[in-house]
Amino acid sequence: MSAIQNSIFTPETAARFDKLATIYPMKRSALVPMLLYAQDELGYISEPAITEIAKRLDLFDLDVRNVMSYYSMLRTKPAGKYNIQVCTNISCMLRGGYEILDHCKAKLGIGHKEVTADKMFSLEEVECIGACCWAPAMQVNYNFHDDLTTVKVDDIIEQYRQGLGKDVK
Repeated sequence: MSAIQNSIFTPETAARFDKLATIYPMKRSALVPMLLYAQDELGYISEPAITEIAKRLDLFDLDVRNVMSYYSMLRTKPAGKYNIQVCTNISCMLRGGYEILDHCKAKLGIGHKEVTADKMFSLEEVECIGACCWAPAMQVNYNFHDDLTTVKVDDIIEQYRQGLGKDVK
């Protein structure tokens, strides 16, 4: 396959996509990794991203959208600078996951898959994030926060608000 001309992605991401399309027995298998890389670069998966990825993998745009509809971690709208994902799966639910989610909704003034007016935070209710032993847990971008209380959540949100979030534990 020849490289896409006038890619919407950076040269590094476009080169990564070119390689991904060759390392799987079926090119289609590169779809989810490409979508994740596209989302990391763009902040969400835009219509032009869908079209380009479909072309790269010899798929229809609809094929890409169908896969996207299955995965809750793939977004078609921009998220906040800090995307808060609160787990409400069984372990987190039993240890207060819904209380943490409701607290985040009240604290931030937004609901599921919404973004604060200042675009600083977005909020999602998600399935298991793999922190069952330390429930309740949430993830902010790629940082995990566990053994949560509402007081701890307030501290975490405030640290992210102050730009100290990547160092928050």
